[in-house]
Amino acid sequence: MRSYSPDLTPPWKKQAAAPEVPADAGLVVEEVGTGFCGAVIRCEAGTVTLEDRFGKHRVFPLAARGFLLEGGTVTLVRPPAQGGAGAPARTASGSVAVPGARARVARAGRIYVEGRHDAELVERVWGDDLRVEGVVVEYLAGIDDLPAVVAEFAPGPDARLGVLVDHLVPGSKESRIAASVTDEHVLVTGHPYVDVWEAVKPSSLGIGAWPRVPHGQDWKTGVCRALGWPENTGAAWQGILSRVRSYRDLEPALLGRVEELIDFVTEEPC
Repeated sequence: MRSYSPDLTPPWKKQAAAPEVPADAGLVVEEVGTGFCGAVIRCEAGTVTLEDRFGKHRVFPLAARGFLLEGGTVTLVRPPAQGGAGAPARTASGSVAVPGARARVARAGRIYVEGRHDAELVERVWGDDLRVEGVVVEYLAGIDDLPAVVAEFAPGPDARLGVLVDHLVPGSKESRIAASVTDEHVLVTGHPYVDVWEAVKPSSLGIGAWPRVPHGQDWKTGVCRALGWPENTGAAWQGILSRVRSYRDLEPALLGRVEELIDFVTEEPC
């Protein structure tokens, strides 16, 4: 006869069940036992393959409580099969994809962003949505001349203008420039980061946090120096951008503002 051994572990010492998270491609996690941090590139029966920021691959079992996601312990599980019934495809922004959709003829309205990196990041995540909506994104190389740029654009009910501004915080130069634009057909909004690089989650890059760069130094060069990256900001940005696979890799402070601009520009006139 099999003996019965009761579990005498006090309830307060038992580990709570960790939430189950699908191991979707691009999800960045840290393996608990080794500290290896990387993005999911493959998930097969019982294992997951991670790739770190240097391109190194490691295979780990899908063990219970085996990974950290944004500081919390999770259990990775194999994601459901793509394309199954009731599982519509999604764009990188999280929107439901429109199969076979063609790009709409460009609207008169536009979204302006400050720099090329901003434009590339918006395209990376919202490109499919913008093409369906017919919204063109252009970059300004700074907003010092924003009032003149707005006047030249000549916004109206059928040609709305949205502007995304870096470092839009109270008391900043950017906030004063933004406040000078009062046209009802223009929406100027922005994120609090010094540069759009910071809108990418550190966990998606395998770093603990974005470093603080002393005032007076070039911010991007200072970041590369602090992280031990080659001081080639163009190459560094391409490396950062390559780690952005979906909206999950971006901070909410940017996500909300871009969605707000898209809604504003595509709103039909009354």
